[in-house]
Amino acid sequence: MRVLPAFDAPFRATLHELLVWRRDVRHFRREPLGDGDLEALIAEACLAPSVGLSQPWRFVVVESPRRRAEVRANFEACNSDALRAQTPDRATEYARLKLAGLDDAPVHLAVFADRQTGQGHGLGRRTMPEMIEYSAVLAVHTLWLAARARQIGVGWVSILDPARLASALDVPPEWAFIAYLCIGYPVDEDDAPALERAGWERRRTPESCLVVR
Repeated sequence: MRVLPAFDAPFRATLHELLVWRRDVRHFRREPLGDGDLEALIAEACLAPSVGLSQPWRFVVVESPRRRAEVRANFEACNSDALRAQTPDRATEYARLKLAGLDDAPVHLAVFADRQTGQGHGLGRRTMPEMIEYSAVLAVHTLWLAARARQIGVGWVSILDPARLASALDVPPEWAFIAYLCIGYPVDEDDAPALERAGWERRRTPESCLVVR
């Protein structure tokens, strides 16, 4: 029988700090990641839990300048529509933050979920087929924490048209788009979300999210 590591109080405190300092990064230094860093992050992401051990996550490293330009154009088109509901100043600032990540991050990583994967034999999906997508989201979060532990930052670009992105990256039709991640070393560090620092929103207390029946 394998022996469980001692996840003691110092470890738990360090884990808490990791969660606190996991931020959505928008400003990256352009220097590349270290040799093997991206491969290590993906390997750790693959340790995430998945429904029926289906491991449906699929990772696409976007290196082609042409494909990156298509992603940027996709964002700009979607962003102009999404920000009409915002004030002009807020819309301009939000777009600037998003574009900074797309322009400067050395690594672009698109994450998909393979809805037709035969792995896992369909376990746990009969009543909730969306568990395939949820499993891929867990892989994103796992990668994010693994990156933070290496002082690497991650930014999630969510304002994209999924169909247009899938076409630009030429992925199989059964792959569902989950996330487009900018990855690299942050320009600066902070333990508070950028939107909170800018006064756009405040983090809710745990008590406000809890319902007891």
